[in-house]
Amino acid sequence: MYFDIVMPLTLFTITLVSLFLNQKTESKLKMTFEERQFATKDAALLVIFMAIMVSLIALSMQYGFVNPIMVLLLFSYSALLFVFTYIFSNKRWYLAILPSIVFILLYLFLKDTVLWSYYLVNIYAAIFAVLIILYMGSLFTWKTTWIFTILITTADVILVFVTKSMVEYAEVGLGLRMPIAIALPIIPLIVTEQGIWWTILGLGDFFFAGLLSIQTFKRYGKKTAILSAMAISVAFFIYEIYSLNYQPQPFPATLIIILGWLPPALWKSRHEIRRIRIGKK
Repeated sequence: MYFDIVMPLTLFTITLVSLFLNQKTESKLKMTFEERQFATKDAALLVIFMAIMVSLIALSMQYGFVNPIMVLLLFSYSALLFVFTYIFSNKRWYLAILPSIVFILLYLFLKDTVLWSYYLVNIYAAIFAVLIILYMGSLFTWKTTWIFTILITTADVILVFVTKSMVEYAEVGLGLRMPIAIALPIIPLIVTEQGIWWTILGLGDFFFAGLLSIQTFKRYGKKTAILSAMAISVAFFIYEIYSLNYQPQPFPATLIIILGWLPPALWKSRHEIRRIRIGKK
């Protein structure tokens, strides 16, 4: 029976790192964004925007718009690096611009090398996953997280199973060697005549897992948040066993993440409701 430990561990590690870094960075991020938080409308608009972007990037290959997509992605990642460095360097723009320049230069000069394709692209993908979680996590509330969860899962199912845009988006991004996902060889190694088997998980899925864990931490505390992160990773581990042995095809990872996160969240919610009832008595 085939199984994989590297991606579930990577998912757990990035979620855990984001969880602890959020405690140190959230106050400064909130101060920068003037305590702004997403309303229901904002969560819905974010999902719509993400779905549109995925669909447009998926269409880019058919109409030969690969270079503009490359520029757009480079700009987006560079802007994210700049914003974080700017905030945490006490708004020194001349320091904030350096990580963005380094990223662009490394991509332009090394994107066709083994160093970039197997190592640097994954390192940057992990960095961007953490930064996106920290940046967006500070804008959500418990209520908008639930709304976002329902909407993004619905959109993911449609983009994977109906329009197939998510699969095409991944092919475009990976073809451009952009850090849109973390791609790792399955461990224990699976070697066939076609080569070594790899496993891939998109940054959006890392963000989703991190967001749910951060909001769980805010609502129920550190223990439940860590348990939530572990449960998500275990759910992904079980899914990979099924996928590797029985049905290796694209599947909405958001569903797997929710299946892992819901049991701890609902269990804690049940205890919270019970305490409120006892208090009223």
